[in-house]
Amino acid sequence: MSRLDLMARASELRARRVPFVLATVLRAEAPTSAKPGDSAVVLADGSIEGFVGGSCAQATVRAESLRSLADRRPRMVLIAPDAVDVPAGDGVVRVSNPCLSGGTLEMFLEPTLPAPLVRVYGTSPIAAALRAGAIALGFDAAEGLPGEMIAEETAAVVVATHGFDEEAVIAEALRAGVPYIGLVASRRRAEGVLGAMELGRADRARVHSPAGLDIGAGSPGEIAVSILAEIISLRPRAEARHEPAMAVDPVCQMEVAAVESSLHTEFEGRNYYFCAKGCLKAFSADPMVFLGG
Repeated sequence: MSRLDLMARASELRARRVPFVLATVLRAEAPTSAKPGDSAVVLADGSIEGFVGGSCAQATVRAESLRSLADRRPRMVLIAPDAVDVPAGDGVVRVSNPCLSGGTLEMFLEPTLPAPLVRVYGTSPIAAALRAGAIALGFDAAEGLPGEMIAEETAAVVVATHGFDEEAVIAEALRAGVPYIGLVASRRRAEGVLGAMELGRADRARVHSPAGLDIGAGSPGEIAVSILAEIISLRPRAEARHEPAMAVDPVCQMEVAAVESSLHTEFEGRNYYFCAKGCLKAFSADPMVFLGG
């Protein structure tokens, strides 16, 4: 895969809101198969598209990329036969890779995650101002269509249809578990709309109407600002992050990601994961040698 093809693939993933890590080789000391500038896309299932070195280096890139997706932080990774003895600056993840033939690789892993998605229903000036404002603040904004399924990844739904299909959209947003649901309406009309839906107390509390913080907004742009400010004020400050599953290669003791895309085999009802085919082959020949049997 050429660099141009890889960048096109990254653009496609961004457009589809698929999380990935762009891994790029910054420095390579011979003997290594990768060269500076080599790069790859690493997906959330651990699959790697592109080239950043041999199987052992890829095992480390896979594991650290999954960690990067989990904590949403980029990282510098230094891979060497004995990384403990290799000088590195603060913030560099050092990984000792006994499988390398003496070379050293330095990688930059950059996670790309989809921005929070705001779905705005309606074609009014307020709806248009909301979509424009959301994009300016770094959200993804989409025009919602009544009757469509709302993806569970949606961060906010704002109904600004002014009397058209409001109940159906709100019901779908509640079903999808959308964190913020706002109805653009006067307090009196909102009570009528929500009252007709016969919502339980918990569901009624999830619908913000009149939508937006009370900042004395009057124009469509000011109303949009008040709603976006309310979305920001109510969003979770810290999301729970789950450490990706890791395993230790029983042959070389390297840490590898415990995912389907890693080399693995089953023995006595348990999966074992490996950095390279050599370790897998050695284990398969006589597992008990490496399991202390």
